[in-house]
Amino acid sequence: MVETDRQSWPGMYMPKVRIRRDTAVATAGSCFAQHIGNYLTLAGVNVLDAEPKPKGMSDALARRYGYGLYSARYGNVYTARQMRELLEDAIAGQVYTRLFLTREDRWFDALRPGVEPEGCESREEAIELRREHLMKVVSLAQMADVFVFTLGLTEGWIHTGVNRTMAMAPGVIAGSYRKRHVFHNFTYDEIMADLAEIQRLLRMLNRNIRLLLTVSPVPLTATASGQHVLAATTYSKSVLRAAAGDFAASRKSVDYFPSYELVTTWANTAPAFAANLRSVRPETVERVMAIFLTAQGLLEPVEAMQHEEFSDSEEAEDDVVCEDALLEALRK
Repeated sequence: MVETDRQSWPGMYMPKVRIRRDTAVATAGSCFAQHIGNYLTLAGVNVLDAEPKPKGMSDALARRYGYGLYSARYGNVYTARQMRELLEDAIAGQVYTRLFLTREDRWFDALRPGVEPEGCESREEAIELRREHLMKVVSLAQMADVFVFTLGLTEGWIHTGVNRTMAMAPGVIAGSYRKRHVFHNFTYDEIMADLAEIQRLLRMLNRNIRLLLTVSPVPLTATASGQHVLAATTYSKSVLRAAAGDFAASRKSVDYFPSYELVTTWANTAPAFAANLRSVRPETVERVMAIFLTAQGLLEPVEAMQHEEFSDSEEAEDDVVCEDALLEALRK
């Protein structure tokens, strides 16, 4: 470790799933996954956008409404169970009318409450938007060569009435806590089963699709597990890392990129996190993504740490949309 180049980490990532500039890539997952899509786009890769922003909408407003964050407007998909259920519902065209919440007479989709920050005028409008979204998810999977999924959390809230995992704890954006909302901390075995089902569902839509997994290094802001947030974060990330690595190792068409390790390693030469101890510093993101792009042959090694096009700023970090940040705002 001491003698390793701790900027480029040679040999750390040897891609099994190759990405070229003409590869059709779809992205989904927790908020750190937004960096992957952004950097692949800058590298000239064909990153898909199944739900592009309306003409005339500014970039800032588009991001606020969930456009351009990922390859579809699903918002942040923190758990493998959410991704599995999204694909199940997309294939079946299933919309659960009980999963729409109210706040100040506006309606929100409980499975992606952040993409319509002002809500909808009626439940019917919110339901129709979800139907359209599910059709776009099917089209996206059918078009993609590689599906990049970043796992973020093991913790989730399940609506037991319809057996669906909500995007956030009830009441954070809309709605309120009810007895039918049950906290669940997904286990290694459950996540492995969910990943297997995600791959199966994707291949139902596209037999040649390949899967690239990563684990978000962004720690939990809060936990419902009863543990200290430090212990809860360590547990969550350890389980996700083990599951993602084992799943990729056992399947030829699944790869794992160690973004989590590259950010959180004790061997980093500079702090990886911002002052809030949650956001990954822009220079760290740039270094990690340069390693990924170089390994994929999309960036020359000499360019990796110097190319101005890939230079981030504090403002660019602010562009990453994480609902976890809402928890901080609510405490102020």
